[in-house]
Amino acid sequence: MSPESSTAPNVLVVDDEEDVAEAYALKLRDDYDTELAFGGEAALEKADATTDAMLLDRRMPDIHGDEVLAELRDRGFDFPIIMVTAVDPDLNILEMDFDDYLCKPVDRETLRTTLDQHVDRSGTDPKLEEFFSLLSKLSVLESELQPSELEDHEEFQRLKRQAVTRSEELRESMDDFEEIVETHRSVDRGTRSSL
Repeated sequence: MSPESSTAPNVLVVDDEEDVAEAYALKLRDDYDTELAFGGEAALEKADATTDAMLLDRRMPDIHGDEVLAELRDRGFDFPIIMVTAVDPDLNILEMDFDDYLCKPVDRETLRTTLDQHVDRSGTDPKLEEFFSLLSKLSVLESELQPSELEDHEEFQRLKRQAVTRSEELRESMDDFEEIVETHRSVDRGTRSSL
């Protein structure tokens, strides 16, 4: 189904491995319209006002996913971008403006639930969106790196304090905050945050 003939959200699936991109599109076909981009250059060409969300691989031979992400944000695209990657995360992800981070392999339920959470949240409180982006970064780093690597890292600690502050603010202003957080944490990202 094309985005023009459907009311389903349009997801741009970006991966240089065609079979991987096609598998993700197949997993999403019941709930989302999908468009495929086989590499970073194709992603930059295909992203437009009809894109509601993007699944973005990091390691691609033509243009690295980190560069694609930065370029899309520079162009003013604010749709949810979910990194779906086998790249071991490092502290460099703290500077990246993605909405979520999933480690490959990713099953159908994880893809769908993660997209549902981000697409359904678009247009909601920017503090909630910021909180979930922070939570995703902190979770993946806490699961992949040793505590000793994180305890003295100033930016990690700053973002952790910022996430705690946002959590306290949102808990006071949203009656269903705990339920929303529990739903977010129920997605198997292969990570868990202590927040």
